[in-house]
Amino acid sequence: MTDADARIAQNVLAHDAVARTYDAQHPEIFNEIEQARLAAAVREALGAVHPASLPGARVLDVGTGTGNLTAHFLTAGAQVTAADVSPECLRVVREKFDHTGRLESQLLDGRSLAPLPDGAFDVAACYSVLHHVPDYPALVREMARVVRRGGVVYIDHERHDASWKPSAERDAFMAEAIVWPPKRWTRFITPANFWKRIKPLLSWRRWRDPRWMPEGDLHIWPDDHIEWTRVEAALAAAGVKPVAVRDYLLFEARYRRDAWERWRERITDYRTWIGSKA
Repeated sequence: MTDADARIAQNVLAHDAVARTYDAQHPEIFNEIEQARLAAAVREALGAVHPASLPGARVLDVGTGTGNLTAHFLTAGAQVTAADVSPECLRVVREKFDHTGRLESQLLDGRSLAPLPDGAFDVAACYSVLHHVPDYPALVREMARVVRRGGVVYIDHERHDASWKPSAERDAFMAEAIVWPPKRWTRFITPANFWKRIKPLLSWRRWRDPRWMPEGDLHIWPDDHIEWTRVEAALAAAGVKPVAVRDYLLFEARYRRDAWERWRERITDYRTWIGSKA
């Protein structure tokens, strides 16, 4: 088994395990502010399709997870193929959205979108996916392949390159935005507090690989992260040119809303990328 094979297998096991609890474990995604931003980005991506497909755009949600992006595309009237490497995640998505009559699902192998034909979709989209993929430039090339001419490739919720560099402004924002609860002596007798510290030490996989992550994150380190120059080069080679690139400051549940509002026009950390295929 190659390293890429092992990473893909890890992602399958990890996401099968958390499929039922994923939404509750990610308040940085499932909060009112991020969901409103995402809904607007989905509408923008659909609006960039030319000519528009009626009655509803054909959308491929790559790495659908529990259906975060799928939900927004369905709300916007699209016909969605939810694709993922995790059978359990796909099961959850079907349970949530089969009733719409506009959902199909596709199990992926983590290497390509090979089961899907060229030009089959108006939009190929992914949210918080590329950093899980060993060869992410190859994946975006595949996304371009399955999109028709005039269609759109839409990538969201990946950190942009500058966010990995030290930033005094970001440090200042974090100091203001995160208010830690007061420390009380009872923390020393609360079992949950001890378990939070001990649990990571019991992850035997991390003994062999210090970069092992429970949910299969790969490219999340200052020296190994998603490089947007590589993403855009892969898409450009496939005839996809950007029509909207927007950096934003992700809102997390741990942030004070007023602090985030003050800083969100001054610093950013994540990117939305929408491109059209010529």
